[in-house]
Amino acid sequence: MTSYKLTYFNMRGRAELPRYIFAYAGIAFEDRRVEWRDWPSIKKRLVGNSRLAEAQADALVDTLNDFTLLIPWREDNPQIKTQKIDMLFQSHAPKLLDHLQCHLGDRKWLVGDSETWADLYCHVCFTTFSVLRPGFADHHPALCGLTHRVEAIPNIAKWIQCRPTTEF
Repeated sequence: MTSYKLTYFNMRGRAELPRYIFAYAGIAFEDRRVEWRDWPSIKKRLVGNSRLAEAQADALVDTLNDFTLLIPWREDNPQIKTQKIDMLFQSHAPKLLDHLQCHLGDRKWLVGDSETWADLYCHVCFTTFSVLRPGFADHHPALCGLTHRVEAIPNIAKWIQCRPTTEF
């Protein structure tokens, strides 16, 4: 029997989407958390419905990822960090949210007739963005509905309930 081990930092971060996917598929896995101080030695050992739907999901994930990369994660000065986050959520977040809501339209899922990894990643990102700016998506009800549908997927709901508590 195959067993899976997911190794990532002690946070949701980029590993939360694969955790969602394991949970969604009902696949047991070892959630191995790594501390930053241990990363240099571990890094050396790690390996990195239609084609159109796959491309659309990939594009949406990349769009969310582009926004996520603008977050000043490693800024040491709290005032500068706050200013940069404020600017990001005032200038870029509304455009991102408008784009995603327009893409979603009146559909239930971002791509096609059923959930994809883009829906799961949207939830992962929105969870993180909500830590930085609570209520940031409140004026986009279709996107809020999407995040509620994702967290209502039984295996995702189960994962969210039992995952370790971290800020990000």
